[in-house]
Amino acid sequence: MGSRCLLLGIALFAACGGDDGPTEAPWVTITESRPAALLSVWGSSATDVYVVGGDPRDGTGPMVFHYDGAAWTKLDTTQRDVDIWWTFGFEGGPVFFSGSNGTILRYQNNTFEKLTTPGNAIVFGMWGAAPNDVWAVGGNFGGGNFVWHFDGAAWTAVTVPEVTTTDTLWKINGRAANDFWISGTTGITLHYNGTAFERVDVPVEASLFSVAAMDDRFIAVGGAFDGILFENDGSGWQSKIPTGGPILSGVTASADQAYAVGQFGAVLKRSSSGSWSAEQDVPTNQNLHAAWIDPSGGVWAVGGHFDTPPMSGGVLIHKGDPLQGSIP
Repeated sequence: MGSRCLLLGIALFAACGGDDGPTEAPWVTITESRPAALLSVWGSSATDVYVVGGDPRDGTGPMVFHYDGAAWTKLDTTQRDVDIWWTFGFEGGPVFFSGSNGTILRYQNNTFEKLTTPGNAIVFGMWGAAPNDVWAVGGNFGGGNFVWHFDGAAWTAVTVPEVTTTDTLWKINGRAANDFWISGTTGITLHYNGTAFERVDVPVEASLFSVAAMDDRFIAVGGAFDGILFENDGSGWQSKIPTGGPILSGVTASADQAYAVGQFGAVLKRSSSGSWSAEQDVPTNQNLHAAWIDPSGGVWAVGGHFDTPPMSGGVLIHKGDPLQGSIP
């Protein structure tokens, strides 16, 4: 059934069209079959990259790897029985890591510091405009939600409008301290203008698992039985792909390009004309959870079995200049 869904999705997304252009670098597998799913990737450059994931519960702690352009290193967070769901940071540091049990870690000068947080639910997403202006969102798979803010010294809970206890908030992304969006269950999106949050829902009942920012628009992806992708250029959320394809879990964007990833190794690319089409050479059929575009244009995507415990099958794929070394 999964292969059939993937083929259907590729056919539908390909029908959206795409731009012909120069031959691109192929997608390649950097690592696969890790003992837990890989869940997030972020870096300050193509030679300063962090890849994070679940804790295989073998006493070694959550999977956190760093790439310096020449080699990969496994970092010990000192945490145990904690899944790391997200990473986000700043050039020159610090880098933040978040996950289960309300865990948020700050990494600076080669040292992890566990920060005190207002709760113990899963921190699914983080984003910030500055090291002293960072936001975190999350909840639980069956409901519950929160928004926290970090001012450089402490995390505090922030009240958001019209979000019930049955909802979960999944991800957050923005362009500036006064312009970011949060995505959640049942089509929830929340926009922050620097002063207050406004709820502006997407017209679907499905979860919006991720959100990303381009220079002129925001993109939200998700799904329940098939994938959905909406864009908002300031005039409201508009659907940009037909129904029937794989559920989409992650989306990433730079100033001029964007990718969405999801079930069965699905990867969609946004063309310069604004259409979306499926990448044909993706070397995995594992579910992809998140992606990131580095400043040089390389694309990274991570995933595995992450929908139900125990996590497994972690995979990292990459498109761009060849990487050096192997992940330990």
